[in-house]
Amino acid sequence: MKLDARGLSCPEPVIRTKTAVESQSPASISVVVDNQASQENVQRFLESQGFKTALSKEGDDFFVLGDREKMPDTTPSAADEDPEETPEKILVFCSTDRIGFGDDELGKKLMISFIKTLNEMGTDLWKLVLVNNGVKLSIEGSEVLAEIQALEKAGVSVMVCGTCLTHFDLMEQKRVGETTNMLDIVTAMHLAGKVIKM
Repeated sequence: MKLDARGLSCPEPVIRTKTAVESQSPASISVVVDNQASQENVQRFLESQGFKTALSKEGDDFFVLGDREKMPDTTPSAADEDPEETPEKILVFCSTDRIGFGDDELGKKLMISFIKTLNEMGTDLWKLVLVNNGVKLSIEGSEVLAEIQALEKAGVSVMVCGTCLTHFDLMEQKRVGETTNMLDIVTAMHLAGKVIKM
């Protein structure tokens, strides 16, 4: 099966891929996109559905080839079955690299303090989502890069908006987190027990 998703804005390429996989259950699929963020999103989705993926690039086009290895395992885990053992899923949504308005330097200092304090949530902190100007927290030179990397190493899922990285021309400077799309972000917000917006 072949799917041409060039020229589509995020998250349309991954949504079309999801629709094709769910409606047609192909054993193999080839998806062509025209930017790295879409390539990473489509590849990650296919792998989550049991596809073994391979990549190729021709000019500005990225080709994601997927061959299904097996159906994804949807068996509930022990943690899913025992709510007493499941920590609260807190998602922190950062759409900026500073907190508040009035003084930008103060706002940046407050955000640095906030990020450095996130580990106090312990295992309740589930995901950190960075969008718009917030993606600048994930790049080389960020004053909180080490702290975000430590959170990720401790098991926190760090989701960084691919459209935003592309907009600011920062894709190559990202040093932490998974490049993601709005479909994944909305799904994560829906599954979270609590969403904290900054």
